[in-house]
Amino acid sequence: MKRILLLLSLLTIAGVSAAQEFSGNIALESLIFSEPGLDASQMDDNITLSFKPKWTGEWNDGDDAWSVEIFLRADNRDEGREHADIRELLWLHLDGDNEWRVGINTMFWGVTESQHLVDVINQVDQVEGIDGEDKLGQPMIHLKQYHDWGVLDFLVLPGFRERTFQAAQGRLRFPIVVDTSAPIYDSSDEDNHVDYAFRFSQTYGDLDLGVSLFKGTNRDPQFDLGPGIPHYVQMTQVALDLLLIADDWIWKLEIIHRDTDPSAYQALTGGFEYTFYGVYDSDINIGSLAEYSYDSRDEGQRGVFDRDLFVGARLAFNDAQSSELLAGIIYDTEKHSQSFRLEGNRRFGDSWKGTIEMQVFSNVDPSDPLAAFEKDDFLLLEIARFF
Repeated sequence: MKRILLLLSLLTIAGVSAAQEFSGNIALESLIFSEPGLDASQMDDNITLSFKPKWTGEWNDGDDAWSVEIFLRADNRDEGREHADIRELLWLHLDGDNEWRVGINTMFWGVTESQHLVDVINQVDQVEGIDGEDKLGQPMIHLKQYHDWGVLDFLVLPGFRERTFQAAQGRLRFPIVVDTSAPIYDSSDEDNHVDYAFRFSQTYGDLDLGVSLFKGTNRDPQFDLGPGIPHYVQMTQVALDLLLIADDWIWKLEIIHRDTDPSAYQALTGGFEYTFYGVYDSDINIGSLAEYSYDSRDEGQRGVFDRDLFVGARLAFNDAQSSELLAGIIYDTEKHSQSFRLEGNRRFGDSWKGTIEMQVFSNVDPSDPLAAFEKDDFLLLEIARFF
């Protein structure tokens, strides 16, 4: 099936296009840690270079299109972070109210800020960051249908992508280095298992509703079969996501019921964002955010967001440089662990963009999953050239 998807995409790209575009960016990144890691072999800083080109084209009066997006990173210290991935290798076909996407794609489901419970289609590219925002490309056959009563998404997902992990010298990793050479699967098809997903979405006035179903290999590995051995189990997930806009308020909610080994559980993340527009008669908008996360699993089985409160602020300067700043703190209401994060970016001229990220972990309880990162406070600086 993977070969069929690749062949279809390559044939599409090789076709005659009425219009083609080439874009992307190349970025230089510096990652600096404030203190040595838990393991003496871990690096204190590094410099990386990334390249993300994208080609797009269309023909047949716009009813057919193709896109190719590749991501590459070279790292001078962490060989686990040095990798390449195909984010997109896709053919898009429009047929009335139907949209077909065949190939490799990256897509996102969800509405909340602090974590993305319902977002289960793509595997996390964890060496790119612990926030789960970066994804590996997923082979898929995706049909989207538009109806007056809602939008339907049907997905067939042939082939599984294993999660990426840092090497021994890398930072923001588990105390025990993950062995990615021999993952264990519950399915006899291993990484060739075919997954399925479905989603219904619709807008009712100011309310956006999404209901989804996923059946296949859990993207989140367990480590219950031995230190550093990723174990990928089968799961069925039913999810609901809601977004309600009421004047200057945005209310957000994600709920999942996940049936997986060893048992079923429920989790949710919900909260709000309230925006102050034109602060002090300026062009600056400030959004205040608050979200709470809950996980019904027993102690030791929960994820990072089990009984956590997120509070933050988003600043949009609305200037010619598209300057933005997001700051927030996650507080564990049971263990009292804290994690502060700052993200900011600003354009320079027509082609350059600067990015800053900072993360600080404090008062981390030894039983908290964040304990692995308690010495990994970092500052990230990046300058990117867009074309």
